[in-house]
Amino acid sequence: MSKYATKASDNMFCKARYEAAKFNDRLSSREGAAEEMALDRSRVARIELGSIVPYPEEVLLMADCYHAPELRPAYCREMCPLGKDTPKVDNLDLDRITVRAQASFRRITEAKELLLDITEDGVITDDERGDLDSILKTLDEVNEITQSLKIWVEKNMK
Repeated sequence: MSKYATKASDNMFCKARYEAAKFNDRLSSREGAAEEMALDRSRVARIELGSIVPYPEEVLLMADCYHAPELRPAYCREMCPLGKDTPKVDNLDLDRITVRAQASFRRITEAKELLLDITEDGVITDDERGDLDSILKTLDEVNEITQSLKIWVEKNMK
């Protein structure tokens, strides 16, 4: 029997377990992972095979057990109907996050000035709506970077 599950190899939960198994040998099997999290082995298998959607509590367990905080926003974005608008959080190295943050800080200063110009008269006209969309896009970008940094800190500093 193969050490790696081929049918589940693209599943984010399976990938996270395999990555965590590098540091905790018990996570190299679904049975060991299930015991670590006090879940049924067949439930872990069905989650990794994509035949069921895990409960939010199970995602929290896996994120903690596998030391994979990126599972939380990925679950919200990809599986939870309430989180479909959650921005994609990239699992980047700190240097990439820092460069993106610096560029974003420059754009946020420009967005702040533009927002003041748009709202100073208390009315948003049709010709200002495009600028407002641009501001919202910049704020979404800052949010993505913030979430990426939070995940990096959780993964590397705790």
